[in-house]
Amino acid sequence: MTTLWHDRAFLRYWTASAISDVGSQVTALALPLIGALTLNATAWQMGALTAASTAPILVLGLFAGVIVDRLRRRPVLIAADIGRAVLLAVIPLAAWLGMLSIELLIAVAFLTGALSMLFDIAHLAFLPALVGRAHLVEGNSKLEVTAAGAQVIGPGLGGALIGAIGAPVAVLLDAASFAVSGWLIKQTGAVEPPREAGESAAGVWADVREGLSSVLTSRVLRALMGCSATINFFMRMFMAIYILFMTRDLGLGPVGVGLVLATGGVGSLAGALVGAPATRRFGFGPVIIASIAAFGVLGLFVPLAGVFPRAALVLVVIAEFGQWMAILVYYVGAITVRQAMTPDRLQGRVNATIRFAAGGVMPVGALVGGLLGGLIGLPLTLVVAEVGALLALLWLVFSPVRGIRALPEPGMLATVTA
Repeated sequence: MTTLWHDRAFLRYWTASAISDVGSQVTALALPLIGALTLNATAWQMGALTAASTAPILVLGLFAGVIVDRLRRRPVLIAADIGRAVLLAVIPLAAWLGMLSIELLIAVAFLTGALSMLFDIAHLAFLPALVGRAHLVEGNSKLEVTAAGAQVIGPGLGGALIGAIGAPVAVLLDAASFAVSGWLIKQTGAVEPPREAGESAAGVWADVREGLSSVLTSRVLRALMGCSATINFFMRMFMAIYILFMTRDLGLGPVGVGLVLATGGVGSLAGALVGAPATRRFGFGPVIIASIAAFGVLGLFVPLAGVFPRAALVLVVIAEFGQWMAILVYYVGAITVRQAMTPDRLQGRVNATIRFAAGGVMPVGALVGGLLGGLIGLPLTLVVAEVGALLALLWLVFSPVRGIRALPEPGMLATVTA
């Protein structure tokens, strides 16, 4: 079978993804470091900053799916890239003008989060049309390998850049990466299937209800949505104070934090590489369940780092590597199952519905994490977050997901219901 490395349209899309992924990893480190070290943000403010990037899903998530299903997906991807480039350029400009503040960081995080949400939903809907069903697992795996590779390079590069030229200038690099990504996606020239006649005739709310119904009546999609929502809630609790824990409790600086996060990138690279072979060998369901179990257990190594200071760095590195490896294996399997089950006309709304539920809990989790961090301390909050993440297993083991071995057919969306 011909691989996607021979597909020029996919190669351009893959290159666009690689460039923007590296830039995004720099900003993912730069924004919280600006808040924690430059603006001396409190735990509550860091929670608000973390929440801001995911809050748009609560307001616009379901409607984004309607937009993606009614429009061509490629122009939506391009517009989202250009918009993010412009917004991120505001941060270095504000720094040069002496106007940088935590409120501005939160505002930029919110607006770029809205465009990222739209981009991600369009991406998940666009990929099946770009590569075809036969290459769906390969396409997801290749893009996740690239994202994981960016996670290896980005944090270390980001830490070095922030130390050398400052975080605001580092953010400017991400703005440039989004502009280049948008241009490359435009060059793909990919031809999408035409929208079916009458697809836009129904009202917006009718389209939203159809997307909701498609997910809620499918036992498989409902379980995957619940699992992802549980993971996202507790992991946002974790991430809201993770950098504070590393910088204040463990005494790591920007370079040290960057290197720890880069270790996570190595883990995610390993997960993206083994995800497809693992699902072929053991089946989608067993691999999805095992990856979530490993994710929760390994995360407990982070709060243990505060108990054993001599082994702190080793414990954090083990957790960072293992958790990212596990979650990438889960992601490749779960996303591929979801895309395979869903007809093209519903891709945007199904992805948006799951993103609305699974992503909508993220700002709440971040705010809870910031609040708990101030009330019960950072280490104990990390324990609560990791124990909570293990609850995600319940969604999977009591659903048909555990029995999925091969890639499901689109008709399964209608047949596996309850």
